[in-house]
Amino acid sequence: MNKFKDLYKLQKQAKQIQQKLVNTHIEAETDGVTVTVNGKQEIISIDMTDEAYANKKKALQNTVKALNKAIARSQQIGADEMKDVMGDMGLGNMPGL
Repeated sequence: MNKFKDLYKLQKQAKQIQQKLVNTHIEAETDGVTVTVNGKQEIISIDMTDEAYANKKKALQNTVKALNKAIARSQQIGADEMKDVMGDMGLGNMPGL
């Protein structure tokens, strides 16, 4: 029965982390293009300097690079948050988790 309690507790903590991630904003910048995503990897904003905008092709390339950076950071933050919960539950050393 304790496993069910632990599973429920883990599920509750995962939901709390997901809510926290929605409110976590991560910025990444590449050559005048700044992208902001939340911890659930949803794009919040894309901003660019006038100089970056002047060269639209390069600005688009930089936007993609900044998006990739922001999403990678977001994934790492989410993984770190879940690792803490898994460790608290004694599941940190289980394969695949």
